[in-house]
Formats: sequence, structure tokens, C-alpha cells
Amino acid sequence: MSAFFLPVAGGCCPAKKCYHPARRWGSIRDLESRSSKEGLVIFVNDQSLPHEPGMRVADLVARMKPGADVVIINGFPAPPTAVLADGDHCWLIRRGEVPSATEMDHLLHARHTPGVHAVLRQATVGIMGLGGLGSPLAVALARMGAGRLLLADYDMVEPSNLNRQHYFIDQIGLPKTVALAATLARVNPYVAVECIEARLTEGDIPRYFAQVDVLAECFDDPAMKAAALRSALRDLPGAGYVGSSGVAGYGDNNAILTQRLRPRVYIVGDGESEAQPGQGLMAPRVGIAAHHQANQVVRLLLGVDEER
Repeated sequence: MSAFFLPVAGGCCPAKKCYHPARRWGSIRDLESRSSKEGLVIFVNDQSLPHEPGMRVADLVARMKPGADVVIINGFPAPPTAVLADGDHCWLIRRGEVPSATEMDHLLHARHTPGVHAVLRQATVGIMGLGGLGSPLAVALARMGAGRLLLADYDMVEPSNLNRQHYFIDQIGLPKTVALAATLARVNPYVAVECIEARLTEGDIPRYFAQVDVLAECFDDPAMKAAALRSALRDLPGAGYVGSSGVAGYGDNNAILTQRLRPRVYIVGDGESEAQPGQGLMAPRVGIAAHHQANQVVRLLLGVDEER
């Protein structure tokens, strides 16, 4: 077995030429403390600019980044007609450009609201099994900007996976950990991904996942589903847990439920449908369950754990 780490990409392109109108003011923190003493200031892509009363977003775009068509003010999207106020934090982004790590962070702040994204970006989530549940779950969390993902699987991508798992035909023969990490890097290169290429046992789970905030069980094997739940309850009392049971076939969409077993422990599925002749594992229903899991992971990270 082996584990490897894919470092987080990030940083601005060194070749990009940026206009910094007020470097002399010092750090952002210094600027914020000085603004009331030395004049009105706004912050544009983490650089300072003297604030002019009545300045609109459109004026700022024309001056600082012509062609910017995504404007975020204090964590929320703003129209061109919005009037800027002293101390506003502004991000100007062009939709046709690949965003930097910082720009991506601000985009996700705006999409999810700052309070939600601040939690997600600090989270560590473990995913055991990278098949029809685990691979779309990982993609969903990467799209949301989860800070760190621990991905565990021992298997390789094969043709029979492609009807429901988040892999591509040119990835056949690759370890699932390697293939999925490459896909996540294309989805959001600023998420930290750690891969565990191992056939997990019950005893391995606390060793690999001791630091997670939430652990997701996405195994096919019923014995490993039971082992994972035992291990989580016994060895990872501080972690949330989202398991799965019954996702096969093409039955009623709404039969896929998220059920609370105990505080911070949930199971997703209909609890009974399993793969058998005439009832295979298919992308739509497995995908419903995977996104139930993803949403429950988010709810646990945000502290939502209601009685049901």
C-alpha cells in the first residue's frame, strides 16, 4: 500500500502585469487601520486605491481592469451601477480567464456566501471507495472548494466502471486514486488532495482518517460498510460520518433518503436495493445518492445535525 500527496496549486502568474496604485500604503491590515486617519480607501484585488466618493463599479472596472465581467464586493456579486463605499473589498475577474487561487476563493465566497465558504475551505473530508458514489462525491466537494480531500481506493479504472463512475475512457488502467486526482485538478486545482492507494481494513481506517472532519463510506462490499461504521463509531468519535446502503437499479428517485442513525452519523440510500440480475448499478440513481452524501457532508461541516 502507498500514500502520496498532490500539492495545492496556486499563486498569481508571475508574468501578469498588475497595476498597484498605492503600494506605499503598506499591508492591507495597515491600510484598514489608517483609512480613517489618512483618507478614504478601497481594496481592489488585494491592492489599495484611494476612494473617490460616488465611484461606481463600472468606473472602477474601466480604470483597474477593463473587460472584467465578474465583480465581487465584500463577498457578494455587484452590478456595474453599484456605488463603492470607503473600506470596500473589491475583486475584478474576467470570465474568460483561468482564475488564480485567490480569485477562485473569492468566486466561491460569492457563490456560497462568505460564512459558508470560510468553513468549507478549512475542512478535511475522507472518502473511502472511489467508485459510483465516491468519485462524484469527490467532484462535488472539489467544486465547492473543500480544503482537503483524502481519497482511498485500491482498484484501477476498468471499462465496466464507465457507466456510472466519474472516470474517462483514456483513464482505463490507471489506479482510481491517480485518475480521480487528475480529474479533480482540472475541476479545482486549489483543493489539496491526498491519495491512499490501499485496500482498507477496519484497523486501517483510524490510522488514515484520524484528522478528518467528516468521513464518507462509499464501499460496494457490505462487510466493509459494516466495518467502516464500527471503526468510525469506536475510533473516530469526533468525526461526522456519512455511509450508504441501497442505491442499485432505477427505482423511485425519492426512495433515496438521508437518515440519521445517531448524532453526526447518517446513512444514504433506500436501505434495500442491491445489484442483482435485472437491477444493476446505474449512473442516475447512484448519482442521486452520491449527491445526497455530498450535501450531508456539507451540512455536517456547517454544524447542521437535526433530529429526524
